[in-house]
Amino acid sequence: MALKVRTAMVADAEGIQRIYAPIVSNTAISFEEIPPSVDEIAQRIATTLQTYPYLVAEESGEIKGYAYASQHRARAAYRWAVDVTVYIAESARRQGVGRELYETLLPILEKQRFRAAYAGIAQPNEGSVGLHESLGFTHIGTYPEVGFKLGKWHDVGYWRLGLCQATPPLEPILFPQVEIKPVMG
Repeated sequence: MALKVRTAMVADAEGIQRIYAPIVSNTAISFEEIPPSVDEIAQRIATTLQTYPYLVAEESGEIKGYAYASQHRARAAYRWAVDVTVYIAESARRQGVGRELYETLLPILEKQRFRAAYAGIAQPNEGSVGLHESLGFTHIGTYPEVGFKLGKWHDVGYWRLGLCQATPPLEPILFPQVEIKPVMG
């Protein structure tokens, strides 16, 4: 069966938590220290979908990865910027899942009228850097020793991708109001 990218549902929380929990517990890829519960993931999905896309990639009913956008900063003038995140199941890495997720997510964000997407990547992470740069993200800087996890300090690099270039900018549109293809694959 082919990989399908679709909008996440609260019912996907268990599959997402299975991917995310070992990343939180065993790596510095995420700076969370305690894996969120399935209920917490469900709440995050529901909250995100009110404004931003939250997507899953599934194959034969199993979630292989997920990607979502979130608020970049709280001040009003930042409303045209979004942060993007992608996580892939360990068994599905380097198989194009992240690319398919982003190739669905990024055009949605452009339709929502966001000017730029930002990705923060804990270093080192050659796979994530390679994925982002292959999609056109450019490195804009690094915060040295910004997070302490697993007994050591970690740098976080930031990458930017330009999206909707309207000037003056058009007000962003909420995700539920954006017309998108329901299933990609």
